[in-house]
Amino acid sequence: MAQTAIHVQRLSKQYTIATARRRHDTLRDEVTEALKSLFRPNGRSRAQETFWALREVSFDVSQGDVVGIIGRNGAGKSTLLKLLSRITEPTCGLAEIYGRVGSLLEVGTGFDRELTGRENIYLSGAILGMKKTEIDRKFDQIVAFAEVEQFIDTPVKRYSSGMFLRLAFAVAAHLESEILLLDEVLAVGDASFQKRCLGKMEEDAGKGRTVLFVSHNMAAISRFCTWCVWLDQGIIRECGDSQAVVGKYLASGVQDAGEATFQDDETAPGSEYVRLLAVRVRGREGKITSSPDAREPFSIEVEYRTLRNTTGLRVGLSLVGADGSVVLSTGDLDVIPDDLQRAPGVYISRCELPGDLLNYGRYFVSVGSDFPMIQGHFYVDRALALRLEHLGGVGGHIADARAGMLRMRFPWEVQRLL
Repeated sequence: MAQTAIHVQRLSKQYTIATARRRHDTLRDEVTEALKSLFRPNGRSRAQETFWALREVSFDVSQGDVVGIIGRNGAGKSTLLKLLSRITEPTCGLAEIYGRVGSLLEVGTGFDRELTGRENIYLSGAILGMKKTEIDRKFDQIVAFAEVEQFIDTPVKRYSSGMFLRLAFAVAAHLESEILLLDEVLAVGDASFQKRCLGKMEEDAGKGRTVLFVSHNMAAISRFCTWCVWLDQGIIRECGDSQAVVGKYLASGVQDAGEATFQDDETAPGSEYVRLLAVRVRGREGKITSSPDAREPFSIEVEYRTLRNTTGLRVGLSLVGADGSVVLSTGDLDVIPDDLQRAPGVYISRCELPGDLLNYGRYFVSVGSDFPMIQGHFYVDRALALRLEHLGGVGGHIADARAGMLRMRFPWEVQRLL
């Protein structure tokens, strides 16, 4: 039986926030309120409210587990890691940690920007309780992983954000802690660095190291985490197999619908240039549907209003699988001139996907618009969901499900040899 690395029991964290009693529209009102506050206890002029960032959270992590922590912004993920790192104290409940903890909760947490990269490596190691000989043994590996050999004796305040992150992650990942807490380490950095981070996590898990990993990268959670915890408004919504929980999380609040519409006013997603009006899926004969036939072509259209004359406007979409993997991304500037002028008015950008391309199952459509590399206008994550039906065709007569996300027709031949 695996040993327990982390035991969390009814862990809760409450914060007190101050809110203004009312808005003051004039300087006289503000001065009057300030004078009144002199006669209140402690001079307070604001109401006190409490907010539970985390409430009654309980779970156990076994040694060697890689556990994902998922949830929307403000769900309590970072608060949980701060409590486990002993950065802040819980309001009630307890967390028992069995082993030395290393953490990377924000880029460069624990680093002194006035010190060099070399000095910060030794500082971080000392904070973790490591001896100098241990740090010496790992030093070259840390520097090589971070790719900062040339700048190791330069103060880290002169590092780029990418260099800073690489060194911070390298220190946390290579110093000999039994438990590693990571908060959104994949949010910054190029694709190559992210791949190395995930590879290092996988390697550590194989050696019995325990990892708690907060991320919005659902594909990484599904692939690398043994199981995961879904936090919602400070409580555990779901806990279990990563792929199953990620699927439920992605589907939360998103109904299978062939159309999502938005008010044609300032509340709609958009900017001063463009406003999103609707997203639709059209199947056979152009009918709106939430369940296209996997054998037949179907289209996804984005309806929007331009508010000014625009040039270089891009409207695009991405299709995401049930495990969070991005299946494809495409934009209308892929095939139309990027100097296309769009006068104020209502437009539809439509993309047609061929039949026998995607396997049956559930998918989510996210849409966005921007001036590439200049300005974003809107991005709606999981604007709607659709379900490709398994209605026959390629592999449709076979009882067992076809693996993977693609179901394309590939050339085959049968040749008799004898």
